[in-house]
Amino acid sequence: MTTTAETVTAGNVEKTADKRRALGRGLDSLLPGGPRVVAAAPARAVAIPGGEHSTVLPELHAQAERREPGHGVAQIPLDQIDPNPYQTRQTFAPVALQELADSIRANGVVQPVVVRPKPDGRYVLILGERRCRASKLAGKTTVPAMVRTVSDEQAAEMTIVENLQRQDLNCLEQANAFVRLSRDFGLTQEQIGQRTGCSRESVSNYMRLLRLPDAALQYLADGLLGFSEARVLLQLTNTHSIPYVAKEAITKKMSVAQLIELVERLNLPPAPYVETPPERVDPNVRAAQSDLERILGCRVRISDRKGKGKIVIEYASLDDFDRVVEILKGKD
Repeated sequence: MTTTAETVTAGNVEKTADKRRALGRGLDSLLPGGPRVVAAAPARAVAIPGGEHSTVLPELHAQAERREPGHGVAQIPLDQIDPNPYQTRQTFAPVALQELADSIRANGVVQPVVVRPKPDGRYVLILGERRCRASKLAGKTTVPAMVRTVSDEQAAEMTIVENLQRQDLNCLEQANAFVRLSRDFGLTQEQIGQRTGCSRESVSNYMRLLRLPDAALQYLADGLLGFSEARVLLQLTNTHSIPYVAKEAITKKMSVAQLIELVERLNLPPAPYVETPPERVDPNVRAAQSDLERILGCRVRISDRKGKGKIVIEYASLDDFDRVVEILKGKD
């Protein structure tokens, strides 16, 4: 059976902790690497914005501050934890989630989630989306949690770094995570790279993926296309053709090399048109040619010799091609 993130061994915890220490801005002090001793913070009064009088955090928060000795965790009701607004992961495999729920039902939650307190007495999730979801599936009403007081920027970084370290984000989720850091906190690509352990070039390449049309982005979200294919699609000079080329790549199960070849071919400039000496054209053929051009919206050439010949239809883009094909297919 595949070992889940909830049942990591002591050795894996050490490796994860070492990896986190390599990240920028000292995120190792924020990210949980397994149960450890955390000094209890004194209870304090917190004013709730908008109220006429200051109020003290509810007893629920006070209980969280009185952490269990030697573990630094507290049992917090799941219905008191609000979703993480900086969650980068959008898809959760139902089968894997059910397996985690079965494990939690049998062994409990091994690695605590991380939350931060809100002035209204509730909590906001920072790390542990899958564990919370699986705990609910397992019929649990509480979850072991570490309470941290961190800024929005720190919470976003913690969430993104944890998901990047798991290395199972799809490329679209990763791109959105980087854009969120840039847009919400004004970080440069260099700063994002330093704080998440990626090169500036990688951050830039992922962020560029969001320039793709919606149809291509949906293929990425569904896992039908990957990062390498998406980068090739961005090289198309005719951006309107990207969805059609992406669909063709999926349908024909093209390799990256085949897709590169197709894109390079489509990016070639059209061959110059060479005028040929005018020939005497039968008026009926000329009329038929004009009718076809009007119907198809493309240049049409008809060559006829004694009732035999060919019809050549020229199209300027894949949009034209698709339209002509649909017209020629006709209606049922």
